[in-house]
Amino acid sequence: MATQRHYEELARQLSAIGTVKRGLGRVLPTDCPSGSAVVLMLLDRYGEMRMSRLAELLDIDMSVTSRHVAHVANRGWVDRKPDPLDRRSRLLSINPSGRALLGQVSERYTEALASCLSDWSDEDVDRLNELLARLRSSFGDTRSRALPHQAETSITRTPSQR
Repeated sequence: MATQRHYEELARQLSAIGTVKRGLGRVLPTDCPSGSAVVLMLLDRYGEMRMSRLAELLDIDMSVTSRHVAHVANRGWVDRKPDPLDRRSRLLSINPSGRALLGQVSERYTEALASCLSDWSDEDVDRLNELLARLRSSFGDTRSRALPHQAETSITRTPSQR
């Protein structure tokens, strides 16, 4: 098992990932912020879905999801249609225009990563992918369980503070 010092360094390195994400965000088309790109990617990967499912996958509040969906819908990248099982709900799906934009986003991301990591070997990139996938897996579904500090916080809060 790693030592406290190792975990402290990992925490510093993970906080610096924000710099990498902001750098990648700068290669996105100006009218496609990263939240919109993620919405398109999820719709492309998982297919048609309700907004509630999208919010779950994004792990964000429904109101934030609604803003992301409004943005991509207003630009014509997704289609919304009534859910035949519940007419009050809408089903979202990526359309050809959204897929074309997603292809452009993917190409830009890939080019940026290739440029920034040009001195990395294929093995180094493979290892990073492997370790990041393992890290994500180790955290599991944090939506359904509290991390240690979150559990303490929720215990000490009164119902009106939750």
